[in-house]
Amino acid sequence: MDLDFSEEQHVLRDMVRGLCNEVAPLEVVRQMEDDPKGTPDELWKQLSELGLLGLLIPESYGGAAQGLLDAAIVYEEFGRSLAPSPHFASAVVSAGLLLAAGSDAQKQEWLPRIASGEAILTPAWLEPDRGFGPKGIALAATEDGSDYVLSGTKRHVPYASTARRLIVLIRTGEGEREIGLLLVDPQAAGVTLTQQRSLASDTQYRVDFDGVRVPKGDLLGAADGGFDAFEAVMHDAIVLLAAQAAGGAEKALEITVQYAKDRKQFDKPLGAFQAVSHYLADASTNIDGAKTLVYEAAWARDAGKEEHRKLACMAKLFACQTFRDTTAMCQQVWGGVGFTIEYDIQLYFRRAKQLQITWWDGRELEDRVAAAVLGS
Repeated sequence: MDLDFSEEQHVLRDMVRGLCNEVAPLEVVRQMEDDPKGTPDELWKQLSELGLLGLLIPESYGGAAQGLLDAAIVYEEFGRSLAPSPHFASAVVSAGLLLAAGSDAQKQEWLPRIASGEAILTPAWLEPDRGFGPKGIALAATEDGSDYVLSGTKRHVPYASTARRLIVLIRTGEGEREIGLLLVDPQAAGVTLTQQRSLASDTQYRVDFDGVRVPKGDLLGAADGGFDAFEAVMHDAIVLLAAQAAGGAEKALEITVQYAKDRKQFDKPLGAFQAVSHYLADASTNIDGAKTLVYEAAWARDAGKEEHRKLACMAKLFACQTFRDTTAMCQQVWGGVGFTIEYDIQLYFRRAKQLQITWWDGRELEDRVAAAVLGS
């Protein structure tokens, strides 16, 4: 593995960092907290114009056909800035599901629109009081002529109010993995969206389905192949969340180091006290470790290495734990003011914990790493 980035990758990083600083500074992040839409129009427009929405989409569908390592660089910068956008839900997970399971017609219809920013798609996966695995999918799709009929609930659906389509994980049979993927219009009769509040104050919705009729032609792939496709996409996607966590942890540490230099106690800067400086040193070491694991996971995926799935789970597990632990330590260095909304460190602290418990939490990731290690 070559840890040296190319000149093009350095340019990519600088471009994304400049974009986020210009159109999505922390003032804008604050404005977007608990917002029903959840993303500033200018950020989405610029992501589209710079080709970043099609980063992982093939050129034949209007994308840039870049690798996962390039996308990880982008997501590090998203993490540093806390950029609020449906990029992950639409341009990563939903686009990935279409590529993995969609028909040629479905790909032609939706992927160019995702890449251009014209359409946002989002996955509807989790259900009330159920787990991350296939057993957690209980929303049954009842066949009725040429339609499926849906009744049930999905929770924590990101950016559902701005989505053109939901990619809903549905149960198509009694077997554990008899799960399909269905394109559903969130404006269809019988669909109710209710905004949910989260620790990160990001944009999530509860989606209730009451006799919603969906044509069978809107099924992505085989009726029993949905969860296999979803797992494959998730193993790519969580590498980017790990990169986001590493970037967020790095920025949180940077602003805390500056505070430790500026804030004085007993006529000495806080950073001069060994207890504080060692905490900062430990955090810096862990962040570098997290970033290296992210790069290895992304490189392994791009190189077609068999171990990329294990590395992906390890990367999210370690990077999100590092993000959470780093921001918790930073809060302690800042003291009481760090918990007040006027200070920026709490923005990172809240998002660190939210990221740790979503899109496969620590326990789920540990189970998957253990299965890979034990060969089970």
